[in-house]
Amino acid sequence: MSARIRVLLVDDHALLRAGFRTILETQPDIAVVGEASTGAEALTKASALRPDVITMDVQMPDMDGIEATRRLVADPAVRSAIAIVTTFDRDDYLFQALDAGASGFLLKNAGAEDLIAAVRALAAGDGMLAPEVTRRVLARFANPAPSPDVPHASRARERGESALIEPLTDREADVLALLADARSNAEIARALFIGEATVKTHVSRILQKLGARDRVQAVVLAHRLGLAENPGRPPR
Repeated sequence: MSARIRVLLVDDHALLRAGFRTILETQPDIAVVGEASTGAEALTKASALRPDVITMDVQMPDMDGIEATRRLVADPAVRSAIAIVTTFDRDDYLFQALDAGASGFLLKNAGAEDLIAAVRALAAGDGMLAPEVTRRVLARFANPAPSPDVPHASRARERGESALIEPLTDREADVLALLADARSNAEIARALFIGEATVKTHVSRILQKLGARDRVQAVVLAHRLGLAENPGRPPR
């Protein structure tokens, strides 16, 4: 049996942490290795426990989840993927979370299966957005405000958007366009008549070339550059 996904739960409500623990520990491939009730405690626990995935609340004493996420992502010793899990369906939380480096965003009214799927997706290096917010994310980044909402946005402007996308091969551009259409690896493989292992390789190279943290960030960039509307070739 492969190693289990190590999860750190961060929330100031003990009852909610207990509920998350109960849900996640029903799965044989997931282990909750720790809990934290504040953002500051999350920094300490993440450094000590080195979890694969952290579920992070937003509103907490002494340090909110957005700031804790920003500090954890900036720490080279911490390689955890972070999912913001909040009660509040607010755009400011959503875009601040992506800017801070979160790879997922879920609402606390999500079903147990959504939480489990998010943990697995983040552990696999994928992003995970609640269905309720995905359209807002794509709309926002397809028509970006003057100030960058994600770290790579400022790099795109500094280097020029075409320069940012240029290193992609034609096949990588095809894969990115299908990612932007919310296709799974299996669906991309069928559409392009290639194997899933080949898709994974392409996705890994795309993330590296674009400087994106995960598939969520790559998809955001694809919509900003118009690849979702004009798949198959990078813009010239």
